[in-house]
Amino acid sequence: MLKTRLITAAILVSAVAGSVLWLSQVNFAIFFAAFAVAGGWEWSRFLRLHNHLARMLYAAVVFAAILLCWFYAAGNTGRVLPVLIAGMIWWMCALILVFMYPKYASIRGNRVLGALIGLLVIVPCWLAIVELRNSSGQGVYLVLFLLGLVAVADSSAYFGGKKWGANKLAPHVSPGKTWEGVIGGMLGAALFSFVCSWFFEFQNEAWQTKAAFIMIGVVTAITSVLGDLTESMFKRQVGLKDSGSMLPGHGGVLDRIDSLTAAAPVFAVCTWMLLQ
Repeated sequence: MLKTRLITAAILVSAVAGSVLWLSQVNFAIFFAAFAVAGGWEWSRFLRLHNHLARMLYAAVVFAAILLCWFYAAGNTGRVLPVLIAGMIWWMCALILVFMYPKYASIRGNRVLGALIGLLVIVPCWLAIVELRNSSGQGVYLVLFLLGLVAVADSSAYFGGKKWGANKLAPHVSPGKTWEGVIGGMLGAALFSFVCSWFFEFQNEAWQTKAAFIMIGVVTAITSVLGDLTESMFKRQVGLKDSGSMLPGHGGVLDRIDSLTAAAPVFAVCTWMLLQ
């Protein structure tokens, strides 16, 4: 099991890093759209859709939403921002649902609302990553930084929680997560952001710019926890352990990008504000 997990992780990391570094903008958008559509296929399980045709239809809706965003908003910050802000508004609502769980089961169990939530989870994440890569001369490195940040925050939270965890974060949703783990993730994100700030064009900037970049890293790390908790909430709602089985040893695509779905829109918006 561990060997399978490591092999899958190595292939996945290589493919994603290679796509960020070497694919054209259009091919990069297509590559991540494949992940998004796969995520839509898996999200359909949260809607209790068991018929393959119905699940394919929902994945097609996700793909159509991505195409709409591509043709309507791609390259136009004024049009991209409303989509990302809509996603951020959902995550504020998700915060309430997570910490009030198991209350509001009627909201989580409503298929129409669940389908809409799936779009707000997946599409803004895809758009944020694609537009972030295309946003400036440093876009490639900002995407790599975001991916690394989420991974570092997740690992720091895991080890921090395992070592010092005592106070449960959201016991009804994810019993293994603790407040100490969140603090560990924040510290790991702050250190990672501090080190990476030297690789961006902040060397000659005022200290406030570096401090803002580090703060963005910490806020993004906190938001990534919410993405993880939200997926756990929907899986618990329908009695699933994993969102799918597309990635051997890791479960489904959503199991790997759940933190990123919340982190990407927040990071993109905050970074654009900083760079401007």
